Amino acid sequence: MPTRFPSVAGTRIIAPDGKPMLWRGIGLGMWLLPEGYMFGFGPSAGSPRQIEDLVRQLVGEEAALAFWQEYRDAFITRDDLALIRRCGFDHVRLPINWRQLVPEELPRRLAGPGWELIERCVAWCRELGLGVVLDLHGAPGGQTGDNIDDSPGYPFLYEDEASQELCCRIWGELARRYADDPTVWAYELLNEPIAHHEGIWSPEMGARLEPLYRRLTAAIRAHDREHIIVLGGARWNTDFEVFGKPFDPLLVYAFHRYFMPIAPDLMEPYATFARIRNVPVWLGETGENTMEWIAEVRRQSEAADIGWAFWTYKRISNDGRCVTSIIPPAEWTAVQEFSKAARATFADIRKRRPPHATCRAALRGFLDAIRVAKCRVNPGYMAALGL
Repeated sequence: MPTRFPSVAGTRIIAPDGKPMLWRGIGLGMWLLPEGYMFGFGPSAGSPRQIEDLVRQLVGEEAALAFWQEYRDAFITRDDLALIRRCGFDHVRLPINWRQLVPEELPRRLAGPGWELIERCVAWCRELGLGVVLDLHGAPGGQTGDNIDDSPGYPFLYEDEASQELCCRIWGELARRYADDPTVWAYELLNEPIAHHEGIWSPEMGARLEPLYRRLTAAIRAHDREHIIVLGGARWNTDFEVFGKPFDPLLVYAFHRYFMPIAPDLMEPYATFARIRNVPVWLGETGENTMEWIAEVRRQSEAADIGWAFWTYKRISNDGRCVTSIIPPAEWTAVQEFSKAARATFADIRKRRPPHATCRAALRGFLDAIRVAKCRVNPGYMAALGL
């Protein structure tokens, strides 16, 4: 039966016209949740907080604030989304950091700059005919326990009632804003929850995930009964054993595939889960590999009738493992070297920070380089995706 929104029937995602749809999307990594490797930074500048510290150390507080405002305005524009549409993608996966939505002072208010940026992106996608999956990539307290969730290094979300309450408020507000918007295809509750690291993963920790998903879903359903909700597996979206029977009629289960050798059955564990539970699964993130690997993963996904969203649209890349590569200015090398140097003390920072003129030129040049007109489109990547 035709609806306004993508829906679910058995193991298939159904388009609004009632026909099965196979999602083919791209992640907008590096925009609202920067990751250090995408800038060519060292591991001590891996999370958004660490990257923000690095930029402050380079140019000071006020110049850093101005840098990030221009960065967010320039990194994803209508021209970027138009390119994504021309390439043949049908949706974007939009990673969101909660700190873009909520100022860090108390009491917590849903009043950060990210709301406007999300709406700007959704409006452009609406105009261009792209769908949007809203992805809470970094949740309050941290859902992963690594740099990708912008946490202190432990997933406090599962133990902190205030963080869970704030997470519910965020999802409730997103649902309230987009309940009637068919441009938004789905709400992805948490990205890559509960890292496998010692001191984080345990069966007891894994058992906390689905109850939290139920709570977040209830916050959404208070405003929105029609949008798909995406649940990611534990241990970097790989472990579906944490799930019981589906608790909502519009669930899609997301898995990620990275770095394993190519084998003929990469999709089989998740395709089997889909058949047993009679639910759709989605390859919500994959890539960062050779073109041959990317092409084979994409082929296997489509052969199993599993839609995909590859990672990522834009970053610094010399090997073409993204849609568009940022070509940084010459001064950026000095910033990268600083990011990899010891910066534990003020003496370390003073000793290793590049000259002020170099720092300013590097950041100014980088803001120019991230504009889509200055980036390099990678045809090999597009060919590997069959686009």
